[in-house]
Amino acid sequence: MKPLSEHSFCLILAGGSGSRLWPASRENHPKQFMDFEGTGHTLIQQTYDRFARFILPENIYVSTLESYVPLLQTQLPQLPREQILSEPVRRGTLAPITWATTLITQRDAEACIVVTPADQVIYGNQLFDDDILHALSFVAQNPGVVNMGVSPTRPETGYGYVQMGGALDTEQRIYHVKTFTEKPGPDFAQLFMDSGEFLWNTGLFVFGAHYMLHNIIKHVPEYQDVYPSMATYAALPNLAMEHAVLEHTGHSYVQKCRFGWADLGTWQGIATDALNTPQVNTPHPPTDVKADGRGNVTVHSEALFDNAEGNIVRLPSGHLAAISGLKDFVVTEEGGVLMICPKDDAAAMRRLQTLAHIDELNE
Repeated sequence: MKPLSEHSFCLILAGGSGSRLWPASRENHPKQFMDFEGTGHTLIQQTYDRFARFILPENIYVSTLESYVPLLQTQLPQLPREQILSEPVRRGTLAPITWATTLITQRDAEACIVVTPADQVIYGNQLFDDDILHALSFVAQNPGVVNMGVSPTRPETGYGYVQMGGALDTEQRIYHVKTFTEKPGPDFAQLFMDSGEFLWNTGLFVFGAHYMLHNIIKHVPEYQDVYPSMATYAALPNLAMEHAVLEHTGHSYVQKCRFGWADLGTWQGIATDALNTPQVNTPHPPTDVKADGRGNVTVHSEALFDNAEGNIVRLPSGHLAAISGLKDFVVTEEGGVLMICPKDDAAAMRRLQTLAHIDELNE
């Protein structure tokens, strides 16, 4: 048997549009290809480097939209073209995961795969490496899928939760999954946090390739053959891996991880992350995200605040925001578009994005 490292693979999901971070993140240049927090590296570069610490370069795959391939190759020139899965259209997460798992299984019958989004922030590199390697070792010896969870530090309504059942190991790191809950209301989020039974679902998961292919075909037979052609891909149902397969497999586990984690999914999420302590006693990676004593957050930007609180600001380099009398708003500018909107009003942000797109089409 080859060493575990040779059996370990990674799939980075990098095909999203990042529309919830509009106008900074655009359809033609989404957030995963941006240095969103001023670290000196884009999110996709940070994600690749994170896994390249313990997974062989030839075992790292990236799935992305066909139109993003040139961007990806510019930012990850070390990634061979054959390790890029270019989707002709978006079809949720199940399609690229099935495609990648099929290809990897053809290469290595004993493959174990970790799937990761391209737009997360991780705190505590050594803890992260150890947690992922622990899960890879587990699925190499046991059939199943391990969801990577972290202990909640606040009653967050924007994240998914996994309820822990009984522990599988004496270290009490891996548990049976009891329930999945997606984005609960405030009361339930508080209840979940207080109970100690629930973890945030990071969207990272680890599985044996053969086990996963068997379960995909069992639960979603339409995915028996996934080919990277426009006609076949467009005909596939648009499905999320979690709801289509992970919630139904008979061997679904969750690992209580020790690394710190944040999802850069929304403006509200970025502000919350900046204002809260990471889950572990480890510093934030170096970023240009700053918070003041009144809950105002600047992202790679300069701002002056007077009688203002709870705002988040992201402007182009060289621009200064002077804000007075404003509370809980997003002030952001990119590509000639300035958006000023309540930071917790996702529906208003979507309306503004739609109106701006219509205006562009009419010009």
